[in-house]
Amino acid sequence: MIGQRESVGGAHFGFTDRWGGVSAAPYEELNLGGAVGDDPDAVRGNRDLAAKSLGVEPDRVVWMNQVHGADVAVVDRPWGSSSEIPSVDAIVTVKRGLALAVLTADCVPVLLADPVAGIAAAAHAGRPGMIAGVVPAALRAMTELGAEPSRIVARTGPTVCGRCYEVPEAMRAEVSAVEPAAYAETSWGTPAVDVSAGVHAQLERLGVRDRAQSPVCTLESNDHFSYRRDRTTGRLAGYVWLD
Repeated sequence: MIGQRESVGGAHFGFTDRWGGVSAAPYEELNLGGAVGDDPDAVRGNRDLAAKSLGVEPDRVVWMNQVHGADVAVVDRPWGSSSEIPSVDAIVTVKRGLALAVLTADCVPVLLADPVAGIAAAAHAGRPGMIAGVVPAALRAMTELGAEPSRIVARTGPTVCGRCYEVPEAMRAEVSAVEPAAYAETSWGTPAVDVSAGVHAQLERLGVRDRAQSPVCTLESNDHFSYRRDRTTGRLAGYVWLD
């Protein structure tokens, strides 16, 4: 259920795998995405199970309506209803005990926290979002609230790796013109993009030193959802919160 979990100085990070939930095929088992065609009751049950396994109250989790952009929302409470959820790809909070969640199925889930300042952020960085600068935008929102990049802990979760994310040559050129670190080649020798490498390069330039990257490639792992592999499938989640 929770494939990866870590705590650093009162900041907590967790990434799910696909197991331990109640969804039926093709969303089996722990689908946390509410907009992929799964039974809404199953999704709610899965979100409750995932949160409780982390020791988080399900009604203290904040979700996003992710749109592959670079907009950021600062939050201090969960949304009152689904109609309140904004179309953003990063959320930031200074509210301790409030868990921020990001959904992915190949994109890079980015979790950030400054435990000293008590500021956390979650960002959804796919190829378009990485180019648009969603991660720098999240960092900017954090620093405006008092975070220091040198104190920020950054963790990125399971994502499609650069050896598997095949793209047309023109797309690779477009991406690498914005972020050279994302330039990649597949294991079979064709053009590719490494979004996670691009995200970590952005974080490094912004002064974030405490970074760690999941070794899991979602496309290669049967324990994780992958949109590129399966198309109709569930969504993983990354969670970050502060004591």
